[in-house]
Amino acid sequence: MRTVILVHGFWHGTWCWSPVTAQLAARGVPSVAVDLDGHGLRARYPHARWRRPFDPGAFATEVSPVAGITASSAAESLVADIRLIGGGAPCVVVAHSMGGAVATAAAELDPSLFSHLVYVTAFAPVSGTASADYIAAPENAGEMVTRLIGADPAVVGALRVDAGQQAAVRETFYHDVDPATADAAIGLLSPDGPAGITGEQLTVTRDRYGAVPHSYVVCAKDQVIPDPLQRRFVREIDAVSAAPTSVTELDAAHSPFLSHPGELAEAIAARW
Repeated sequence: MRTVILVHGFWHGTWCWSPVTAQLAARGVPSVAVDLDGHGLRARYPHARWRRPFDPGAFATEVSPVAGITASSAAESLVADIRLIGGGAPCVVVAHSMGGAVATAAAELDPSLFSHLVYVTAFAPVSGTASADYIAAPENAGEMVTRLIGADPAVVGALRVDAGQQAAVRETFYHDVDPATADAAIGLLSPDGPAGITGEQLTVTRDRYGAVPHSYVVCAKDQVIPDPLQRRFVREIDAVSAAPTSVTELDAAHSPFLSHPGELAEAIAARW
């Protein structure tokens, strides 16, 4: 029986998938969420995050303990997780946001472990363009993430978010999530997304990555990866794949695992 592997994006962890795992279980679909390197139980925090009184200057300049993580190194860890959980059998891998970059590299690394790759409003840097370079793309106009970054990634080696900007973080990631759940999620965010994941230019091939069946869940109200950029990723995936991308659209913002878990579970179960 295939297992669904759930991969989160930057600053999140396995916890964000809890409502979806329950919905998948109700549909008889087994699923396991995993932490990417540098996140969740694999997170490593800058000391300035916890120092009191809080020093914004130190927080903005302390080098991140996750600065050495790249898309390739995180992909190796993800491949090991998929192999362990699935016992070497192919799994349905679901990747959200920047987790899509890691899943893309993992699918090229070992396509035999993927029965299907589902992108959920995710980065899919398959064209040789680094994920970070999409930030300035015209399709990304209107995104709200860069205003949250509280340090120069070139200095600290991470995209560092101060969750103390609670209202701005809620508006960016969770504006269609009920306030209590959104506040709980904000409290669980880790501060550093490894810049090495966003900065690496990935190479994928038609024979390996391109042979993996895939689909994309477009979230129409996303303010992190706007709809036009999501659709650009779909076009670029199609250019290197053996079959066209199957697209599902949700009337959701960036975190459908919290705002629309049943609908997202349906979209995932359809690929199981």
